[in-house]
Amino acid sequence: MAYELYIGDRMFSSWSLRGWLMLEKFSLPHTVHMVGLYSGTMADDMAHLAPARLVPALRTPEGTVIGESLAIAETLAERHPEAGLWPSDPAQRATARWLAAEMAAGFGALRGSCPMQLAHVYEGFQVPPAVQADLERIETLFAHARKVSGHSSGYLFGAYSLADVFYTPVAARIAGYGLPVSAETRAYCKLLLSDPAFLQWQRQAHEVSYDPEPYAMDLPRRPWTLD
Repeated sequence: MAYELYIGDRMFSSWSLRGWLMLEKFSLPHTVHMVGLYSGTMADDMAHLAPARLVPALRTPEGTVIGESLAIAETLAERHPEAGLWPSDPAQRATARWLAAEMAAGFGALRGSCPMQLAHVYEGFQVPPAVQADLERIETLFAHARKVSGHSSGYLFGAYSLADVFYTPVAARIAGYGLPVSAETRAYCKLLLSDPAFLQWQRQAHEVSYDPEPYAMDLPRRPWTLD
């Protein structure tokens, strides 16, 4: 039996991407249901999942509905300990949970000023001080994770984990707005955004067109690249 995952949009919904990666990257059987995030049907589409009201939402094979990405992550890790969603080392696991929780609760300036979009790279984006502060905090957390894990490159804790899931949309924001980060963080972003699962999601995102385009900015654009 498969999980049922409800997502809003592939091009712009960062939380939908996280929910999908939790299942896809750890080979957990699932089916995907689209919710009308931009068509105005979201409330009706999710009425049968109440009181869940945001995407992603998950229904287990037994019928339990789970809202909120951290709750989904912990439930999947609990149900599938063999899948290795969190690092096995206790210190690394605690640190990975910390990074995921801070991402879920924080970085409001980055989220507000740089909505995730997977279509192109904006050129000439002027980084507000609050966004710069968020980027510096992210760099601090990445450096701490690597100190705890002992891995100076690659995924934050050696093997792919939920920490990498939670920061993939952050990497997409860094790429999509050409945000200034260290060479080490840029390499990590490139790793996350060259992953076959992410590329599959991005290809599917281009199957939908928008008029008007959500979150459009009056800035020059160039094709999406990882550099």
